[in-house]
Amino acid sequence: MSKPVLYTYFRSSSSWRVRTALAMKGIDYEYKATHLVKGEQLSDEYKKLNPQSLIPTLLIDGQKLKQSLSILEDLEETRPDPPLLPKDPLKRSQARTVALIISADIQPIQNLRVLKAVGDEKKMEWGKNVIQSGLEALEKVLAETSGKYCVGDSVTIADLCLVPQVYNANRFKVDMSRFPIISRINEELSQLEPFIKSHPSNQPDCPEELK
Repeated sequence: MSKPVLYTYFRSSSSWRVRTALAMKGIDYEYKATHLVKGEQLSDEYKKLNPQSLIPTLLIDGQKLKQSLSILEDLEETRPDPPLLPKDPLKRSQARTVALIISADIQPIQNLRVLKAVGDEKKMEWGKNVIQSGLEALEKVLAETSGKYCVGDSVTIADLCLVPQVYNANRFKVDMSRFPIISRINEELSQLEPFIKSHPSNQPDCPEELK
């Protein structure tokens, strides 16, 4: 079968989640850089792959997979080792809850499309307030679910979402000392090889000044 292809951008949170999953599961793939700021995702060619003009898009097993959480679930079903979801039903639900708090409720309203609408003068304040408010709720959730990582002591889809969101929080100057549980988990995850490999600074389209 042909080598999987990931349409990605070095600093895209959604792409980052998928890069980490691919690294965890040992899946080699072609990195197809798609520059969001330059609008390459808006090209007619890319819209044929993803009508929403969003990234990531993963071409694998003859399929065009879209939406990062859906991609993670697909990888879990087709390549279950190592697992991204716990076997225990409650812990599976908790992992999905944390993942969705980040991927559905925090990240989408501080992403590039929203910041452009907010405007240059307000975007830093907007992003900081959105992320800070979301992390306040997330910290309380993690107080109930976390062990070494977001849900217990195994890496799950929740952790794949957490690390990119903390990166964004730092970009928007959020005071992370207010979130000791999130900060501790992020520090633990940042030492793991799949998270190092998927980090924006280690991607081929990362500008030199950000490495």
